[in-house]
Order: sequence, then structure tokens, then C-alpha cells
Amino acid sequence: MPTVATSLKLPDDLKTRVEAAAEAAGKTPHAFMVDAIERETSRAELYETFIREAIEADEEAERTGLSYAAEDVYRYMADLAQGRAVKRPKPRTWRR
Repeated sequence: MPTVATSLKLPDDLKTRVEAAAEAAGKTPHAFMVDAIERETSRAELYETFIREAIEADEEAERTGLSYAAEDVYRYMADLAQGRAVKRPKPRTWRR
């Protein structure tokens, strides 16, 4: 993958911390910072996806009047975690 040079100015104390952490990780400070930037960028992108999907789910629940009961979801997830064969919970109408 092609790379583009950029400049990153760090406060002296942070630069010292990065150097120590990079050495402990067996990386160069440059590789350590690239990994950190990649990780944080991925986290921010995942967070944005989470927010967008939550808004979409809320809009769908408002539109359809359907949602899942928390106790059904908890039971389903617990059974899945224990390796049991389970059926997905059924949505319920929350409007009266």
C-alpha cells in the first residue's frame, strides 16, 4: 500500500512515553504510533457505525411498533454463549 509522509509533533513527555511503550512492545516508535492511529481510527469508525445502526433500529421500532423483550434477548444470548441450540426471540408489539 502506498504511504504518504506526514508530520506529528508531540510534547516531550508524550514522546518519551511513546518511546518507552514502543520499546516494551518490540516496535519502533513510528510503528507503535501507526498502530495506535490505525486502532483509534477503527474504533471511531465502529462507534459511528454503532450510532447509525442504533438510530436506524430506533426508527424501525417507532415505525413498526415492534421490539424484543429484554428478558428474551438475555436468555437467548446466555443460551448462545453456553453453546445451546436456540431459536431467535420473536419481536413483540409494544404499542397499545
